[in-house]
Amino acid sequence: MDRMKRERETISLMIDIYCKAEHKQDTLCEKCHELKEYAFFRLSKCPFQEKKPACQNCKIHCYKPDMKVQVKEVMKKSGPKIIVK
Repeated sequence: MDRMKRERETISLMIDIYCKAEHKQDTLCEKCHELKEYAFFRLSKCPFQEKKPACQNCKIHCYKPDMKVQVKEVMKKSGPKIIVK
């Protein structure tokens, strides 16, 4: 599987897990849907593409500060649960 496809699938799954646990809905709420769309957009614009490092190791911070805070929260809360999935 190529790197960017795996990145999209991972962030998508993390946001889905987060929204279901935090917002108690079976479908994505509007805020989580917007975050997922934003993450996909930023991934599509990543200058590294297939050579993309993990975001935490990247020298380019491509998320707006408020979105970065949201993604960190999603990763913190859904990261441990993704292992089960």
